[in-house]
Amino acid sequence: MRIYMEKDYAAMSRRAAHIIAAEIHKNPACVLGLATGSTPIGTYQKLVEWCKAGDLSFAEVTTVNLDEYKGLSGEHDQSYRYFMNDNLFNHVDIDKDFTFVPDGLAEDAEAECAEYDELVEALGYADLQLLGIGHNGHIGFNEPDTCFTKETHVVNLTDSTIDANTRFFANRDEVPRQALTMGVGCIMAAGRVLLIASGEGKADAVYNTVCGPITPECPASILQLHPDVVIVGDEAALSKLVAAGVEVCK
Repeated sequence: MRIYMEKDYAAMSRRAAHIIAAEIHKNPACVLGLATGSTPIGTYQKLVEWCKAGDLSFAEVTTVNLDEYKGLSGEHDQSYRYFMNDNLFNHVDIDKDFTFVPDGLAEDAEAECAEYDELVEALGYADLQLLGIGHNGHIGFNEPDTCFTKETHVVNLTDSTIDANTRFFANRDEVPRQALTMGVGCIMAAGRVLLIASGEGKADAVYNTVCGPITPECPASILQLHPDVVIVGDEAALSKLVAAGVEVCK
């Protein structure tokens, strides 16, 4: 793992965007695995800025998203399809026919999960997979469990994840209780993984990801087995790594 520490959220977002832009410049027809949530918003804003300035093009890029809430349509303003359109796709020169998000309204959710795995495999998996990390160490919606789940699957969201996402809804009762999420098999099959983290609230999860045992109780810990992982975090998110003497780059 290579770990980069930036002063604050803005600098973290800029560093992450540079890594993604470099992947696109290297391979304009790359497959990007994308994440949602509050952490990547600043990264997407920088990518949009560079695209509008003519310094970056998504014209040949294909994207696959990690997850989607079960029961929400792509038009729902809290769905992850809507999030991606609003924060990235509507503002860059990407062909939306080549942007893929699980269908939260699929009548047969299990079949949708299997088809999504087939799609990602057919694309050759992500060249670069962007990840955020939950307070409990989840990646995508792979929640703490007794085992790692390889395939895309339907997951019951934990109370801590529901609580963390309540801020995006009118109240806690409106937060979906299930999601479709890419499994760790697809995530680990990516050529490169970029994990971003911001804020003191993520410090424990980042520490456990890097220094803790590899356990499904901290799903992100599986990244210790990936050959090419880059972590970009701000000072607060990486504070416990620094305190433990883990080498970080600035």
